[in-house]
Amino acid sequence: MELKNLTNVHLIDVGVALSTKEEVIWYLTEKLAQEGKLHSAEEFYRDVLKREALSPTGLEAGLAIPHGKSRAVKSASFAVAKLKKPIENWESIAEHNKVSLVFLLAIPEEEAGSTHIELLAELAKRLSRAEYRKRLQNCTSAEELYDALDDVEEKNEHKMAPSAQTIVAVTACPAGIAHTYMAAEALQKAGQELGVTVYVEKQGANGIEDRHTDEQLQKADAAIFAADVAVKNEERFSHLPIYRTTVAAPLKDAKEVIQKALEAAKTKEKTEYKPQKSERPSETVSWKTEVKNSILTGISHIIPIIVAGGMILAFTVLVAQAFHLQQLYDTENSWLWMLRKLGGNMLGTLMIPVLSAYMAYAIANKPALGPGFAAGIAASMINSGFLGGMLGGFLAGYFMKLLKKQLPPKGTFSGFISFWVYPVVGSLVVGILMLFVLGKPVAGLNNLLLHWLDNLSGSNAVILGAILGIMVSFDLGGPVNKAAYTFCIGAMASGNFIPYAAFASVKMVSAFSVTAATLLFKRYFAEYEREVGKSTWILGLAGITEGAIPFMINDPIRVIPSLCIGSAVTGAIVTASHIGLNVPGAGIFSLFVLQGAPLWKAGMIWLGAALIGALISMILLVVTRIHKLKKQQGLS
Repeated sequence: MELKNLTNVHLIDVGVALSTKEEVIWYLTEKLAQEGKLHSAEEFYRDVLKREALSPTGLEAGLAIPHGKSRAVKSASFAVAKLKKPIENWESIAEHNKVSLVFLLAIPEEEAGSTHIELLAELAKRLSRAEYRKRLQNCTSAEELYDALDDVEEKNEHKMAPSAQTIVAVTACPAGIAHTYMAAEALQKAGQELGVTVYVEKQGANGIEDRHTDEQLQKADAAIFAADVAVKNEERFSHLPIYRTTVAAPLKDAKEVIQKALEAAKTKEKTEYKPQKSERPSETVSWKTEVKNSILTGISHIIPIIVAGGMILAFTVLVAQAFHLQQLYDTENSWLWMLRKLGGNMLGTLMIPVLSAYMAYAIANKPALGPGFAAGIAASMINSGFLGGMLGGFLAGYFMKLLKKQLPPKGTFSGFISFWVYPVVGSLVVGILMLFVLGKPVAGLNNLLLHWLDNLSGSNAVILGAILGIMVSFDLGGPVNKAAYTFCIGAMASGNFIPYAAFASVKMVSAFSVTAATLLFKRYFAEYEREVGKSTWILGLAGITEGAIPFMINDPIRVIPSLCIGSAVTGAIVTASHIGLNVPGAGIFSLFVLQGAPLWKAGMIWLGAALIGALISMILLVVTRIHKLKKQQGLS
């Protein structure tokens, strides 16, 4: 395979003097942009940083492979930097990895299944070989490194020889590119050294590759799931002892992973393999982890519904107001009314059942989907809102997990049990519990919470808004930010629209303050910070907080308090003004759908609050940066 087809000499630099991960990524991003590989350098840079937050891209032996799938990429390509001085604090799989060779992979979203990904997978596999890495690291010029990319002998290294033991493995990472293929390579190589036959199925950006055959699954003694995401078609492995670990584990010590899988095979015997008819085995996952995964799975599945429904609803309101089509907006079966109902039903009808269903799915797999949807519908019927939906998800998941354990699908009636008993009994039992037993108290609690929110005034409203503001900007899209988002969506689902209005206004603060600080006070900020700052205000208008992440990472002690203080002021102003917003994810278009005051007044308060908070945060960012620079000068 020709890796040279995805790069050129101008995308390679040797002896680069950069000192941080962000500087390297931005430097290589600019190279890709200059060579016409990107639509937008800023958007691609932001997408790469989002990927960085998922798992380490530093590997071992001085290697790092940051990467991103992005709409900003015109064609699949990669850029390379051989650093003059290694970066010691690049988050890596191997401890004390000093990164000196960096490959930045750029993959267009629409080409996720093309041959480009196969070539990038080949790059990842080659870099897992020590002799190949060493040859690249010894290059002294861009031309030499470019020529060395394809200077490799094709070896059939993984031809499986007969052995006493066989393992089937699955590797998968969130991006589905580098880690997926490198972990597979590491497992196969370690299997050869241990005398164990290892068949690896890659579940990456190119879909399922090297899918396990029935013969391999039948002969296997154990299975390895080296994955940071859910394994597809996991029921195929239910007859085997399964060792679960992260996708990074084989890169650290693949032999240890294989040995632990073989130890699992000694403690638990495999059962008869029945193609496509077995269910997911019980897992040795802690209750706390299972609950957390369930909530995150449910929320991740409703976010697209919330964003799409919110934008459609915002569009209909905007069209009705801009073109004086209010009568058409209210006329049943008109085109505008139907679009309005489409967006409204995505939020009002779909959101809670989907939340419950996929929370249940995360606990008990596919059989829990039907009961999960039933629980969510029941939660909506009794007006128990977001809290009821979450309770329904847990009920459906754990009831189905118990039912599968007590009534496994065996023998002649296995099909009847799987396709009739599970969905019917599960939906009926969970529905009854939600409608007549457990759902009522939760509905009461939900109404109490709604009543409390409705009656917030004065200092109480100010405190709530300030807390929400701090949570939004504390980690800029991280777990604390997501907790605030979940609370606001739950309040919205229950009929209180004030918290989300504050949330939406605060989301602009960090972006506006970073842009203002870097444009008005350029001399205090590095070049790459000024470049990033040019686009963060646009991200803020879209309700995206991640644009300020580079600033937070580089100087969290000063940046986080600066952003949080301004955000707290913004949140307090909005909640104290009792402005509401019933359309999530609309960004700056939220101006046209605000509630609680005349539109011009609500818009002035909502946007004005964001600008006031941004001004405060900007001043604090600049003052703390000046103090930092003076301190550094004093030390020098």
